[in-house]
Amino acid sequence: MFRPGPDATYADGDDATWMEIDWPSLTRRLEVDGREVSVVDTGGDGPPLVWIHGLGGIWQNWLLNIPAFMGTHRCVAIDLPGFGQSDVPDDEISITGMARAVDRTCDQLDIESPVVIGNSMGGFVGAELALSFPTRVAKLVLVSAAGLSTEYLAREPLLAGARIFMALTARTGLRGSPVVKRPRLRRLALQAVVRYPERLSVPLTTELVAGANAPGFLSAFDSLIGYSFRERLARIEVPVLIVWGRNDMLVPVEDAEMFEHLIGENARAVIFEDTGHLAMLERPTRFNKLLAGFIAGERAPEAGLEGVSA
Repeated sequence: MFRPGPDATYADGDDATWMEIDWPSLTRRLEVDGREVSVVDTGGDGPPLVWIHGLGGIWQNWLLNIPAFMGTHRCVAIDLPGFGQSDVPDDEISITGMARAVDRTCDQLDIESPVVIGNSMGGFVGAELALSFPTRVAKLVLVSAAGLSTEYLAREPLLAGARIFMALTARTGLRGSPVVKRPRLRRLALQAVVRYPERLSVPLTTELVAGANAPGFLSAFDSLIGYSFRERLARIEVPVLIVWGRNDMLVPVEDAEMFEHLIGENARAVIFEDTGHLAMLERPTRFNKLLAGFIAGERAPEAGLEGVSA
């Protein structure tokens, strides 16, 4: 039985849209720093959008967003090194290394100045990309981005917890398991990530959990909690849209205001009410509309106003 929510817009994306797209035909493998990186590239001459997933995620985290833009934009969604179908890099996974991999992937695809959209660790990587390769990014979107409060987390206990999680997912598996198919089990497994896991469709959830037990998970997690760019954020000069779920249980919503403050006047934060860590999937219609306006140069509404009405 579904847990009642405050409105009917939660996870309101049309599953049939993404399921009708021939994703394998859009998937490419590129050699980056001697290892293969897997990307989905919709092609075309439209302005480029680069989508970067979070820790434990894969490019499929954007399944309810890419279809809304692929008719007007060239959409490129990357499996970061060590995640999805991308090889584990030869050197240690790091935030700076993942940003460099995104930069070099863009080089190979002849993409000069895309709008970069990153969720969680992907937001961390996107912001680092804007700092280390400032001419690469035209605009930046941070969706529940890591990189601020995460730097104060206790390193060893979290790494121990992450290892336990990896062991459990390796043993039991998630894709195709009852966890995906049964709403109550889905809630138990995913309630820290999304606000209402039981409201996500089985096909969509199946794609989302495919990123569990990635070989790069532990190394990336270690890098995420051991690297800080707080003092450099004011150097980001491009427009920045910050989107957060009020009920994010992984990265506190207070980080949205802190990102806005540290980046400065070119940043704008918008909070989605009754939403967890994956605002782009939990409120896809609202997120896609907000993103389209940001790309077009419209000013984002005051923080919090996006969550007031359906």
